[in-house]
Amino acid sequence: MAQPGHTGAHDLRSKEEKRLKLRTAALLFLLAAVTLFTALNWNAFTTPARLTLIVTTVEAPIGVLMLILTGTIVVAFLVFVVYLQTSTALETRRLAKELQNQRELADRAEASRFTELRNFVTQELAALRTFSTEADAKLVSRVDAVEQALRTDIENAGNTLSAYIGELEHRLESSRAERG
Repeated sequence: MAQPGHTGAHDLRSKEEKRLKLRTAALLFLLAAVTLFTALNWNAFTTPARLTLIVTTVEAPIGVLMLILTGTIVVAFLVFVVYLQTSTALETRRLAKELQNQRELADRAEASRFTELRNFVTQELAALRTFSTEADAKLVSRVDAVEQALRTDIENAGNTLSAYIGELEHRLESSRAERG
């Protein structure tokens, strides 16, 4: 179970480091064992033996020749490992630079999209303000027109009512005069 604050990548890296340390210890142990074996049996390693090469025969210590051959192979493998690590490090560096470039490109694209969105929202808000201002002006003019029409209708109704009242007064007066 992962501890708080640790990631799975950290645990994986830790396991890999432990494996590398164990591998290094095993190789050092093997090297020490071969060195001890060689030191204990140096007389046998240096004893000359007759060696047949394809065209000639030579007398030389076969143990020393085998140690030199083994050392040469080990050095060749070490050179190969260094070459692999160097090429891997260079490739990792190149990929890291490419990744950073891609991140920057994505950040610029995202910033561009935000700018476009901000411009769009600004334009839409300006259009809404214009529409709102125009709608307010139209509404005010309609309210003014309705108010004027209402005043005219009230004035006409008042005039009509006054005329009816005047006519009623006139009839009442005429009717009073006839009676009495």
